[in-house]
Amino acid sequence: MLKLTKKADYGLIALRHLALGEAGVTASAKEMADAYHLPLPLLSKILQKLARGGMLQSVAGTNGGYRLTRDPKNISAMEVIRAIDGPIVLTSCFTEHSGQHKSCNTSAMCTVREPLRRVHEAILGLLEKFTIAELAADAKTDRHVGGRHLIQHHPIQISGVLAASGLPVQTELET
Repeated sequence: MLKLTKKADYGLIALRHLALGEAGVTASAKEMADAYHLPLPLLSKILQKLARGGMLQSVAGTNGGYRLTRDPKNISAMEVIRAIDGPIVLTSCFTEHSGQHKSCNTSAMCTVREPLRRVHEAILGLLEKFTIAELAADAKTDRHVGGRHLIQHHPIQISGVLAASGLPVQTELET
């Protein structure tokens, strides 16, 4: 089962929030934390990582906060997850960079390594193709508050999107 951290979910929620606003408009970490009932200190750290990753710009001043640096169509879920959590590892056999884990004792006799490699590549491909714009496009459960779109029932999670695609997904809290 693919496990995404709550940090990755929170990052996707924040980027979706910004993507739903007008281009160039900022939102503060506190505004987003309050809107989605997220812990402000953790969300602040996540937003800083996304800014270092080139997806957000921090804007100082009374109307400051964060804004997207690129069109949401050009920010993939994969890029967000990597910026927050680092490389995605599906199994101990494969990582994004090495292809094979050196400490595996059964690699010479493994009968599932190749099928697992294909699954790993398919999941990475799906995350690479899935964009923040697509995440923001599903506005069926949204409502307007103060001129901004907010999610009415619960924050959208990438896990739900992937599960809808037929992939088993679970999120877990990692701090």
